Amino acid sequence: MSQRAFFPSKYIQGANIINELPDIIKDFGSKPVIIASPSVKSKILPSYGEIILKKKIDIIVFNGECTNTEIDRCLKIINDNHYDIVIAMGGGKTIDTGKICADKANLPVIVIPTIASTDAPCSACAVTYTKEGNFESVLYQKTNPTMVIVDTKVIANAPARFLISGMGDALATFFEAKSCLRSNAKNECNGHSTLTAFQISKLCYDTLLRYGLLAKIANENQIVTPALNNIIEANILLSGIGFESCGLATAHAVHNGLTELPETHKYYHGEKVAFGVLTGLHLNSEDKQTIDTVYEFCKQIGLPTTFSEIGLKNISKDKLLKIATKTCSKEQSIHHEITIITKEKVIDALIMANAYGEKF
Repeated sequence: MSQRAFFPSKYIQGANIINELPDIIKDFGSKPVIIASPSVKSKILPSYGEIILKKKIDIIVFNGECTNTEIDRCLKIINDNHYDIVIAMGGGKTIDTGKICADKANLPVIVIPTIASTDAPCSACAVTYTKEGNFESVLYQKTNPTMVIVDTKVIANAPARFLISGMGDALATFFEAKSCLRSNAKNECNGHSTLTAFQISKLCYDTLLRYGLLAKIANENQIVTPALNNIIEANILLSGIGFESCGLATAHAVHNGLTELPETHKYYHGEKVAFGVLTGLHLNSEDKQTIDTVYEFCKQIGLPTTFSEIGLKNISKDKLLKIATKTCSKEQSIHHEITIITKEKVIDALIMANAYGEKF
């Protein structure tokens, strides 16, 4: 099998970079449309009203969940109005909806994340959910985004919990990359990791440990610092390239299992992925020093290390089984681990992740 790595065509990061949007998009189309989350429309776009008016950019307000129904609704509006470029602006689910719609319409897509909460912006895949918020499927687009534009000032003004969640998602990158390398598993590009991608995943992990707390503090004070700039890059670019071109394993499978329980739905993707990282550490018998480093990092920046921190205090055996059953279903990335996966092993690892978090 060949080595494969996917990257966005262009990546631009900087403070107030949205001001340059008219010049940036002119080479890609003449009739753009923005798919925007409600908060983007009400809180962010008004600050850039002149830009939107100058280009006469229409707005489709995202309904909140990346479902097939929502994708069909947005796609119909795009096709009926003959838009020629899609701008997806908001959080991960808004971005995924925009990427899927652009792919189905064979249009270029510009992604503008307004929070650094996931590694979705740079990738050529997107996740769909049921209307209840349960994980449904992963859809693969023909190409990665035409461009990713990251305005660090916008992200600095967002609640710090989003950035912390993004660090949880990014935390999985290196550990899942190692798992796929050990087991010779396929990455999200239907190939094997390149040296470049694996080193990017390692750089992502090192950046989190070095700058995570400083970036959190900067975000809490709504200022752009070198540390915040580095963590935004880690959350979006390094993790985005790393997970897609190296592959997924336990952490994201556990996330998908956790979504089976409604109690977890108010917690962000990266928060649940972070608990999946801890589960994977115990499942794979990582050395104690590594385990302690990861738990310390999670505690330091505010990522969950116990069941109670993801809404599962006093969780029953039946609910643990429900998580494990979804986590171990045949299509899940946990089977990229080198060990034989069983529901019993996953339940034990979940319990251990929580128990160590309580004792840590």
